[in-house]
Amino acid sequence: MSLVFYFSPQSSASPVRWTLEELGVPHQKVQIDLKAGEQKKPEFLKLNPNGRVPLLVHDGTPIFESAAIQIYLGETFGVDKGLYPPPGPKRGEVMKWIVWTNATLGEAMSRVGRNLGPWAPEDERNAKAGATAKAEVEGLLRIVEDTLADRSYLTGENLTIADLHLSSWMDYVRMMQIDLAPFPKLSAWVTRCISRPSYKVAD
Repeated sequence: MSLVFYFSPQSSASPVRWTLEELGVPHQKVQIDLKAGEQKKPEFLKLNPNGRVPLLVHDGTPIFESAAIQIYLGETFGVDKGLYPPPGPKRGEVMKWIVWTNATLGEAMSRVGRNLGPWAPEDERNAKAGATAKAEVEGLLRIVEDTLADRSYLTGENLTIADLHLSSWMDYVRMMQIDLAPFPKLSAWVTRCISRPSYKVAD
């Protein structure tokens, strides 16, 4: 089996990197220097025409988009490890949180970054739009807080790839100066997740 993982530190590849470490699946790591533009080189674009990380190549087949990679890793390697449910409603629950992280939280976070992030061109920022997006993110975090009211992890008492995926995003949330203090259940859950040895290896 050949499993090659293309990543860059502190990027959307981080959740996948963590999952690979937690699963303990042998793989080759290839670090892509985004500042140097390595993601735009023809050989990389041939594998991922989006020119982004993460990228997973399994036995010659390239898979891009972090949510898709997480679901693929879960289905391929995670069931035996207890990190991904077998087919059925429980699997659907895990999938919904992985996709929600990217599609719903990720979209709102993108607007926060685009309007309030220090890397955004100043003449393209919109303070009002940024404040609106930040309030939306806080509302989404409340959904997670309420979900965790009666359970240790997103789908129950067992850690899954959904927990790794979403809790990894909290690093980005904090970086954008969104306070997690009003969400004690969420904060305790993040602490549980990142206390795992795999997080320290992948960080």
